[in-house]
Amino acid sequence: MVSSRDPASYADGTPWDAADRHLAAADPVLRTLIRRMGPVSLFEGGSDLFGSLILAIVSQQFSTRAARVMYDRILGQFGGRVPSAAAVLAADPDELRVAAGLSHAKTRAVRALAGHIESGALDLAALPALSDEEVRGRLTAVAGIGDWTAGVFLLFTLRRPDVLLANDLGIRKAVRDQYGLAALSAAAEVTRLGESWRPYRTRACVYLWRSLETAPIPVAG
Repeated sequence: MVSSRDPASYADGTPWDAADRHLAAADPVLRTLIRRMGPVSLFEGGSDLFGSLILAIVSQQFSTRAARVMYDRILGQFGGRVPSAAAVLAADPDELRVAAGLSHAKTRAVRALAGHIESGALDLAALPALSDEEVRGRLTAVAGIGDWTAGVFLLFTLRRPDVLLANDLGIRKAVRDQYGLAALSAAAEVTRLGESWRPYRTRACVYLWRSLETAPIPVAG
């Protein structure tokens, strides 16, 4: 439990909410971050499901700023709007790749996503009603979409409360820095660390990202 000597309220005097009380009791490092930075809210994500997934694909292994530039260039090829799946498939892939600065792999992933949607193999509208694991399963069935991309979609777009992006570089850096480790932890080690954060692992991720003053992806729109 949180010690009675610990301030259990934010700077404005508002008591910690249930998520922060749980995290503070479970992990002294997070308790320190909550005392220093709380309250935090989830970064705003996009509401267009297809656009959010395109952005998540583009963001793989890129900085927020670089990913946003590439995403905006993709939209620029479709009149500045999120395209339909059919429009993506109709576009020349090499022209799209060059215009947006995408790799061949990311171009294939965006087109594979569009193909699954257009064929009916992936029903984006059905995803919000599914469990986290069901969403992961549907998305990772698309070539080029892995666990990180699916997790980003769950966390930012569907705003699920218990998502841990254990393989996210920012999370691993924050764990290294905040827990005083000599090197980056493997994703499996972050997963083990995060077991005590359940069912609020999303909030824990936000505190860790905030400790780096960064976010894993930009806002889709």
